Amino acid sequence: MPLFWLIMIVLAVAAAGYFLGRQRALASAGGNTRHLHSLPSYYGWNVAMKAAVPAFLLLIVWLLVQPFYINATVAEMIPDRTVADNASRGLVMAEVRRTAEGLDNAVAEGTMTRDFASDMRADITDVTQRLKDAGQIVTSTVTQPILNAAQRYRVMNATGTLWMSIAVIVLALAGAYWGFREAHSDFRARNTVEQGIRAILIGAASIAILTTVGIILSLVFNTIEFFRLYPAWDFFTGLNWAPSFSGRGGSSDLGVLPLLWGTFYISIVALAVAVPVGLFSAVYLSEYASPRVRSVAKPMLEVLAGIPTIVYGLFALLTVGPLLVSVFGRDGLGWMQAGTAVMTAGLVMGIMLIPFVSSLSDDIINAVPQAMRDGSYGLGATRSETIKQVILPAALPGIVGAILLAASRAIGETMIVVLGAGAAAKLSLNPFEAMTTVTAKIVSQLTGDADFASPEALVAFALGMTLFVITLGLNVFALYIVRKYREQYE
Repeated sequence: MPLFWLIMIVLAVAAAGYFLGRQRALASAGGNTRHLHSLPSYYGWNVAMKAAVPAFLLLIVWLLVQPFYINATVAEMIPDRTVADNASRGLVMAEVRRTAEGLDNAVAEGTMTRDFASDMRADITDVTQRLKDAGQIVTSTVTQPILNAAQRYRVMNATGTLWMSIAVIVLALAGAYWGFREAHSDFRARNTVEQGIRAILIGAASIAILTTVGIILSLVFNTIEFFRLYPAWDFFTGLNWAPSFSGRGGSSDLGVLPLLWGTFYISIVALAVAVPVGLFSAVYLSEYASPRVRSVAKPMLEVLAGIPTIVYGLFALLTVGPLLVSVFGRDGLGWMQAGTAVMTAGLVMGIMLIPFVSSLSDDIINAVPQAMRDGSYGLGATRSETIKQVILPAALPGIVGAILLAASRAIGETMIVVLGAGAAAKLSLNPFEAMTTVTAKIVSQLTGDADFASPEALVAFALGMTLFVITLGLNVFALYIVRKYREQYE
C-alpha cells in the first residue's frame, strides 16, 4: 500500500473516532453536557489521539528500521567475490538498491512484466538493456549476484511494507476502540488530552535535539574511519591539499590548513564589507530614517536575503570578477590575473550578508527601551552621543549575535566560493589570488569518482567535523564575551 493512502486511512480512523467518542460521551450523560467531567470535544480528541499517535509512531519507527534490516540481510547474501578489491560492500549494496528501484519503476511504467522482474533465471544482458530502455540508471551490466540480490531486496521491501500497513491499521483501530471505551461521563478526558498534547510537544521539541545528535554521530563515525586510513597529524598540520584517486588513495596529501585559511580569509573579507554597512544601515533605519523612508528601505534591503546563492555566484563570476580585473588586472594595477579570487568572493558574500546584519541589528536596536533614550536626552546628550554611549552598548549583545550569525553563514557558504573564488588550495596573503574553502572541497570530494571507503571520500566528513568544531568554538567564545559585557553593563 502506498504510504500516502496508509496515512489517509489512519487519519480517517482518527476522524471517525473523534465523532464517535464525542457522541458516546454525550449519550452516557443523557445528552446533558453538565453531567460530563470535560467538554464533549475532549472525549473525541482522546479517541483521535489514541488512534493516530501510536499508529504514526509505529509507522515512523518501522520506516527507520526496515531499510537497515533489509540492507543487512541482503548484504549477507552477496558473495565476497562480487566485491572488488578497490570497492566496498556498501558500493555493491548501492548498485543493488539502484537495480531494485529500476525494476520497480520499469514494472510500474509497464515496460517490464512483474514475472520477468522476479525471474531469477532472466538473461542478464536482456535485463540490463530493458532497464536502460526504460530510462533507469544502471552504471554497468547487471551481474547475476546483483540481480538476485535486487530481486530479494524487492521481495523483502514489498513484504515489509505490507506487514507495516497491516500493523499500523490494526494499531489505529485498537487505539480508537480503547479511546471509545473510555468515552463515558466520569472519564477525565481533559486531563488525558492535555497530558497527551504535552507529550507531543515534548516529542516535537526533542526532534531538533535528536537531529543534532544524529548529525554529530554521522560526522564522528565517518571521521574516525577516515583517521584509521589517514594520519590525523598529517591532516591537521599538512600544508598541501592534493587528493589522489588512484587505488586506495595513492600518495594523497590531505592537509586541511590551506582550506581553513581560504575559509577564514574569504569570511574576513565578507565580514569587513557586511558588518560596517549592515550596522550603519541599521542605525540609520532605526534612529534617523523617517517612517516613510523606513517602510520602503527596510523591505528593499531584506530582498537581498531572498536571492539564491547561485545567483550571487553568477554575479561574482560575470560581473564583479571582470570589474575587479579591469581595475586591478593587467590593464590596471597588475595585481590580479583572473576574475576568480578571494576579493571577488568576499565582496559578493559581504553583499549577501548585509541583510543578516542589518535586519537583526535593526530589530535589536529598536528593542532598546525608549526610556533610556529619553534619559540620555534629558541629561543634555545629542542624538549621536546617545547612539554611541547608550543605545549601542545596550544592544551590543544582540549585535554580536547578529555578527556571529553572519560569520557562520559566511563560513558555510559554498556556491559563491565555487564560482567566485576558484578551486586552488593555497596559503597566500594576496586577496587577488584564487583560493577555496572547506565547504567547496566537501562538495568536490563527495562528487568525485573515488571509492566511498577511500580517504578521498571520507575526508569530507573530517572536513565537516573540523568546521563544526571551529564554529562551535566561535559560538562559545562569543557567548562568553556577551555574558561578560552584560555583567559589566548591568
